[in-house]
Amino acid sequence: MSKITHISRRKLLSTAAQTTTVVALGAPMYLSPFRAGAATGLAADMIGGPTGFDGAERYQYGADTPEGRAIEAIRSLKSAGKAPKRIVLGLSDGSVGQITKPFPAGAPSIKELWEKETGITLDIIGVPSGQEFTKVMQDVTTKGGAFDIYAVEWNRLGDLAETGGIVNLDEYVSAHKPEWDNPERGYVGGEKGVSLLNNYRGSTYGVSLDGDFQTWNHRTDLFNDPTEQKSFADKHGYALKSPTTWKEHDEIAAFFHRPDDGLFGCTDLRNQGWGYTNWYQRYVSMAAPNQFLFDDDGSPLINSEQGILATEEYIKSLAHHSPDAISWGWPEQYGNFANGGAAMTCAFSNLPKFLDNAGNSGSKVTGKIGSHLPPGRVHEEGLVRRTVLWLNLTASVSSQSKHPEACYLLLQWLGSSRIYSWMTANPGGYFDPFQLSNFSDPLVRETYHGYHMDIVRESVRRAVPTINYPGATAFHNALDKNLVASLTGSISASEAMANTEREWKRIARRTGEDKLVEAIKANKDAWPDIIDPA
Repeated sequence: MSKITHISRRKLLSTAAQTTTVVALGAPMYLSPFRAGAATGLAADMIGGPTGFDGAERYQYGADTPEGRAIEAIRSLKSAGKAPKRIVLGLSDGSVGQITKPFPAGAPSIKELWEKETGITLDIIGVPSGQEFTKVMQDVTTKGGAFDIYAVEWNRLGDLAETGGIVNLDEYVSAHKPEWDNPERGYVGGEKGVSLLNNYRGSTYGVSLDGDFQTWNHRTDLFNDPTEQKSFADKHGYALKSPTTWKEHDEIAAFFHRPDDGLFGCTDLRNQGWGYTNWYQRYVSMAAPNQFLFDDDGSPLINSEQGILATEEYIKSLAHHSPDAISWGWPEQYGNFANGGAAMTCAFSNLPKFLDNAGNSGSKVTGKIGSHLPPGRVHEEGLVRRTVLWLNLTASVSSQSKHPEACYLLLQWLGSSRIYSWMTANPGGYFDPFQLSNFSDPLVRETYHGYHMDIVRESVRRAVPTINYPGATAFHNALDKNLVASLTGSISASEAMANTEREWKRIARRTGEDKLVEAIKANKDAWPDIIDPA
């Protein structure tokens, strides 16, 4: 049995930094400067928020806002002698900069603002990317108490909750009203979005600090070229455009696949630890509104006509990828796209942020990137298009913390729409937008590009969760191992699904079938039901 290798974001960022086409990861020179000193104080009726730059009032807040209620509650706890002197946050080191580095010019850092408004020191301990869950489990099992707040991949919530290592936040949510489902500023999808990102088995255990929704990009210079358009229409009988179905996607990818010219048709990932998210997209669109992974009784559904067909498509798609697709990770994908080496790809929503900017002198696709919704399938009900949420940091309060309410209030403040919009616009880390307010915010739209933000927002509405049940890691590793084996030709698509089903059943028995069934039913609340016109 092969071991599934987890590729850390630190390794990815390190490798990318060595790739000249991705030099912008550490050089946000493309952002136009905001005038320092344009806002020197708080706007009328505001009790807090940043100052010192043009537009700062957008991120300020009154008393009756989620941020304002959090700050007022912290101050009340402090007056009553019930607040800590410091809060220790364990955070993936690739995202620390968005909290510690001032942005834009003239602004304080988020850390400085928090400490100024509360008098509570925020100690951030950087954790190597990819080791977050390991560090947390060490702290939980040894009762080390090294952190007040953990930040790990969102689909670890189930495993952490079942260990008792994190706090059920329901009472604090009820008391302080974070308004995550606010129809104008809150999570895309409202209650479904909240369920997807923060909840496990119907209760709140985390506060999302990220937006790792996989998003599709294409080369506009290729798609808009009259010669390419005529050639494609002559061959396929319909106009060349961003694909709406998987059939169109595969035909367009095959059309542009010209490896002798250094061009691949599509480079959505196929490697261990990442590729199966792209299998997900093909599989879950097999039914309307969704083809689920498990039945309500906990039975796996992947060893089926739908699972086998999705896997066969997944294997065939290698024909329009790099010959090294099975070993390609995030750095190779971004580097290749920046070098003009692919017609389409599916990546984190930050791809245009890094590659479509004048500050990245190594990118050959600046001004040539477009975004499109995920491909899907036509059913009697309409067109089902689905993408997926993958990785995505969610913060939880350690059950060892002596001040859990104060820790929650920090997370409510940090993860609420005004502060989070300000934070996600900061290029100092990889927290990405996912809230309605983020997508309409001028600074965020400048960082990520307006053409892209609208597509990301609509992709989020069509995103399914990866497995978020007890045993999530084991379930994913079993699927991943068998999909990779099918890509190498060592087993067939039907064998891959049969093997995965068999292993999933063993994992379910080991984890606890009753617990799993409850989690499956609760998790379905997070699945999208949007169907587009065919």
